[in-house]
This record gives sequence, structure tokens and C-alpha cells, in this order.
Amino acid sequence: MASDYYALLGVAPDASDTDIKRAYRAKARELHPDRTGGDPEAEARFKEITVAYEVLRDPERRARYDRYGPEGVDASPGGFDPFGGAVGGLGDIFDAFFGAAGGPRSARSGPARGADAEVVLQLSFREAVFGVRRDITVEGPVTCPTCSGSGASPGTAPVRCPECNGIGELRRVRQSILGQVVTAVPCPRCQGSGETVATPCPDCRGEGRRMEQRTFSVEVPAGVDHGSTLRLSGRGPAGPRGGAPGDLYVHLAVEPDERFVRQGSDLSAELHITMTQAALGASVTFETLDGEEQIAIAPGTQTGHVLRLRGRGVPHVRGRGRGDLLVTVVVDTPTGITKSQEELLRRLAAERGEPVAGAGDGLMSRLRSAFG
Repeated sequence: MASDYYALLGVAPDASDTDIKRAYRAKARELHPDRTGGDPEAEARFKEITVAYEVLRDPERRARYDRYGPEGVDASPGGFDPFGGAVGGLGDIFDAFFGAAGGPRSARSGPARGADAEVVLQLSFREAVFGVRRDITVEGPVTCPTCSGSGASPGTAPVRCPECNGIGELRRVRQSILGQVVTAVPCPRCQGSGETVATPCPDCRGEGRRMEQRTFSVEVPAGVDHGSTLRLSGRGPAGPRGGAPGDLYVHLAVEPDERFVRQGSDLSAELHITMTQAALGASVTFETLDGEEQIAIAPGTQTGHVLRLRGRGVPHVRGRGRGDLLVTVVVDTPTGITKSQEELLRRLAAERGEPVAGAGDGLMSRLRSAFG
């Protein structure tokens, strides 16, 4: 395909939106199937000018094209696909012009695919971190075993729909600024399947499927987080009349943990130590997700000091290794001390030259003084 979209439409690079639209209409009338008789070369040219028009009429795409060329547009977010119709409605435009130009369509390749389904799976914090295999039970349409999904009573078979002649859709013709446009809608009689059932199956009443509970075993990988979603391909509701099943999306809800807080692949937790342990240093036991570990506390450790335990965090879902466990030290001030402990603390304060409240400076002493 030519890379100069402006040349394809016959406009200058600084052309206005009105000029671009006028040029496209003129080119489209010239290359319309009714005028070209379904000429393949004309069809290819029409697709080219349509792609060019779809890009240049959009200010954001046009800016990317002016800067990077066609490659910059094709690689843009949103997955621009000139012939897939995913962006900008190009698929609808091509169907409208060429759906009937090449002769009648063949019947549909098969029944419609089933819809997708969703379910929520509750996980504990530890299950999310290390992974788990869980069973889930869902209720939804499954292929009817009596008719094997055909919808027809045993011994009979579906027949071609007389309304759409097995195509599964009906054509509608309308006039537009580009000439005659043909659009297609699902056949209301067969609902797009292209077949009708004269004698419906007694178990599914011609639907080809029936409601049933099914249990699946779900392998939850290690490292998943709250809000993650697992896709079970082909485990969703069965399609009507033997259509392929859809997908089942399992949304994960992870319960919070009392001790650990997750931050991506890292975990954070608090370690409470005493004043003497902080001052003199110690080796304390800390319970990680992997079991007990001894943590060395250096003399003079202050509240807020963070210790990093490497590889004790959450496994990386899409890679090897694990995150870290960040342990924040909290020094607890002693309360409810005995008289002898108070005397030791006062001696320590005196030796360090630290002013402290006197023995009679407590709250009760002040209240007695106020009312004595």
C-alpha cells in the first residue's frame, strides 16, 4: 500500500478536514463497486483511500502519521488494523460496499460461540503468595447430551432456514452519499444460526443446551494479587445449537493479612522490641511467611529502622525469584514497671544526665496537691 495518505486522496499535507472529507467522497464514488463491477484492483484502491481517510480525519492519528508515517499509526495504542475493522469502523465500511459485490455469501461456518462468564474466588493471603489449587463450582449452560447440542429431537436434524436460505443474516439496501449501501442483520427466524429445528429436543426445547452445575479445578499461580483475573478458556457457557463454549474469567479476591502488607512483590511488617533490646542489641525471633527466623538487632537501634530480608517477599508471577520482606523496628516503651525497675531507670537517667520527672510528679500526685 502506498505510504503517502495525502497523495492517495489527492490533497495537500495542510488540507483542512473539509477538504479531506470532500476528496474522500469523490474518490469513493469513483471506486464504488456499482461503478467498477467488483473489479479487484478498484476494491484494493478503495480500501487504501478508506484507510487514508480514517487516519487523516482523526487529529491524533493524523499527528502521529505526520510525525512517524504509516508505521507510527499502525503501532499506535488501540491496535489499528486497516482490514480488521477493530478501529474506526473500517470493517463495517468494507462490508457495506463489498458484502454483496462479490456475489451471495456462503452459509455461516457454524453456530454462535457461547458468552463469557465470571466468578469470584476468595483466597487467603498465604494462598495468594504461594499459590494453590482450588475447586470452583459454577452454574451455566452446557451442551445438551440428549441432542448433542443440535437442538433437534433424537432421530431428526436441523434444516436450512427458509428465511435466510442458511446464510444466517438478511440484507438491507439503503442509499447514502456514496451510493447504494448494503448492510446485513441477523436473521430473526433462526437468530443468525442459519438453521431451524422442526422437532425440538424434549430436554433442551431446541436450545441445544441446558443449565447445569459444573466443578472446575483452578490452579492459582504463586504471587497473584487482589483483583487479578484468571482466564479459563472454553470453560464458560456453551453456545446455542452446539456452539463452542465461551471463557470463564475467575476474579481473585485476596483477604488482607494481620501482620503483612503487600507492596507489589515486597512485603512489609513491624517488629516490636524492648527498650533494652534496642539499646544493648539482641537476637530476636521473627515469624515470616516461610517460618521463624532470627534477626540481629544492633545496639542503639531506633524506632523506624528498616531491616530487609531478601527473598522473603512475594514470588514474581511472570518471572523468577521473590520480592523482599521489609521489617520496620518499633521500640516499645515499658509500662507498669516495678519500684525496683523505676529505681534502675532513674539511676540510668542520672548517669546519662537526662532530666526526668520526679517520683512525686505523677498525675495522682499533682491531683492530690491541687485539692489538698
